[in-house]
Amino acid sequence: MRRASFTSSILSRTLSTVHDGGAVNLHPRLRVALFSSSRADNSNSRRHWFFPLLNSFSKSSGQAVSLGLVGVVASVATAASVYAKEPPPAEIIPKDVVLYQYEACPFCNKVKAFLDYYDIPYKVVEVNPISKKEIKWSDYKKVPILMVDGQQLVDSSAIIDQLSEKILPGKAIISVADEDEETKWRRWVDNHLVHVLSPNIYRNTSEALESFDYITSNGNFSFTEKITVKYAGAAAMYFVSKNLKKKYNITDERAALYEATETWVDALNGRNFLGGSKPNLADLAVFGVLRPIRYLRSGRDMVEHTRIGEWYSRMEKVVGEPSRIKA
Repeated sequence: MRRASFTSSILSRTLSTVHDGGAVNLHPRLRVALFSSSRADNSNSRRHWFFPLLNSFSKSSGQAVSLGLVGVVASVATAASVYAKEPPPAEIIPKDVVLYQYEACPFCNKVKAFLDYYDIPYKVVEVNPISKKEIKWSDYKKVPILMVDGQQLVDSSAIIDQLSEKILPGKAIISVADEDEETKWRRWVDNHLVHVLSPNIYRNTSEALESFDYITSNGNFSFTEKITVKYAGAAAMYFVSKNLKKKYNITDERAALYEATETWVDALNGRNFLGGSKPNLADLAVFGVLRPIRYLRSGRDMVEHTRIGEWYSRMEKVVGEPSRIKA
C-alpha cells in the first residue's frame, strides 16, 4: 500500500498538470513510480486508489481530462515495459554471493550492475589495494572475485556469462543480429571504454585523491590503512594512468572519454536501451563501468559535455539501489 500511496500522489500531480495545461505532460518521476517493482500489486488495491482519483478528475474537467487520462495511462503502459526489472525465479537465485572488489574498479562495478539489475543479493568485501590481504586465500590476485555458493568465479565478463547461464536459462534471443550487437558492444566496453577511464579518474593529483577518498570511505579500513591507501594508492595510480595513456595513444583524457560516450549514444540510435525496451548485457556493462565515476569530477564533466545523461538516468532508475547486504 505504501507504493500505491506514493504512486497516487505522483499521478495526482501529473493529472493536475494535464488539467491546467490541457496537454499530457508527464511528471519526470512518473516514469518509474508506477513500475519500480516487477511484482504486480493486488488488483483490488489498485482499484481502491485509482478509481476515486479518476472520478474526481472526471467531475471537474469532463471529456478533456478523460482524454488526458487516456494519454497518461498509455504512457505509463509504455514506460512500464521500459523500466521493469527482471528478477529471476527465487528458486534459481544463488543463496550465498560474495564479491571481493575495489569500490572504484570498473570491472567490479560491471558485475555489481548485473547483480543489482537481477536483484541478486550479495555481500561485498572491500579489498585493500596495497596489501590485498582479503584475497590472500585465492590463487587469483585480481578483482573482481565472486564467490557463488562456494564456487569461485573470476574475470568480470566471464562472471556475467556464467551467472547468466545459471539464472537466465530461458532467456530468449530475439535474433542473431541482436545477439551479435550485444556481444560487439560488450567487447567494446572491455577493449576500449574501460581504458579511457583510469587516465580520467587519475588525470591529476587532486582527481586521484578524490577517487581514493571515495574508495577509502567504503570498506573496513583502519585509520592508518585509510591514510596509506588514499595517498600511496593515489600516487601509484596517477603514474599508472600516465602509462595507460601512453599505451592506448590517448593525448587528451577528457576528449577520449567524451568520444567514447558519444560513440555509445550513437549506437543506441534513438532507443531507450541498446536492448530496446529493456537493458541487455551491453547496457549493464557500460552503465557498470561508468557508475563509479559518475559523481566524480570526470563523470560530472562527462554528463555535462556529452549526450549520455538521459540514457544514464534511465539506467540508474531501472538498475535501482544496490542489492548488496552487509558482509
